Amino acid sequence: MLRTRYKLLIAATAALALVALASLWWGLAGRQAGVIRAGSSGTALVGGPFSLTDHQGRRVSEADLKGHLTLIYFGFTYCPDICPTELQSIGAALDQAPAKDGEIQALFITIDPERDTIEALASYMQNFHPAMRGLTGSKDEIAAAAKAYRVYFSKVEDKPGSSTYLMDHSSIIYLMGRDGKFLKHFGFGTPPEEIAAKLREYR
Repeated sequence: MLRTRYKLLIAATAALALVALASLWWGLAGRQAGVIRAGSSGTALVGGPFSLTDHQGRRVSEADLKGHLTLIYFGFTYCPDICPTELQSIGAALDQAPAKDGEIQALFITIDPERDTIEALASYMQNFHPAMRGLTGSKDEIAAAAKAYRVYFSKVEDKPGSSTYLMDHSSIIYLMGRDGKFLKHFGFGTPPEEIAAKLREYR
């Protein structure tokens, strides 16, 4: 009897350990992938007030989303591959879904305001679609925008206190409607054709 109880105790402990590990894994995976959570009404909890400055020195807020379909991507100019790949995809999607001037816009919001100044963004944005605007701001302004869009980001230094670093961040393209509210998101690697199809659908 004691041996049976001992075996049951071991099995129960192992099961609890597996549940704990699974919960930890899903939590980390969700954070890295930028999981979109929904509220009780079924509406995604994405979007909200923000106030930033574009690469031409103009202030931009959530009010500037009104009247446009808007693609939004958070990243940084020192990103070696993921960010430029996604920005190129956005540009290709814009070309594949031609629209009247201003009908569709795209915003690239930096999560690295220390290095991504207005001047740095102005130079960087020349590499991408002309309909795309780069946005930056203070650390607090960037943090507020990232929080509104449920974007995870974190500085990854080569060494403590080093000036050389990368940014770990979720990679999601958001599509916002003409009312400024969330319509859809696209995960990393979504083909431009799929993004363009949605732009034409909602246009």
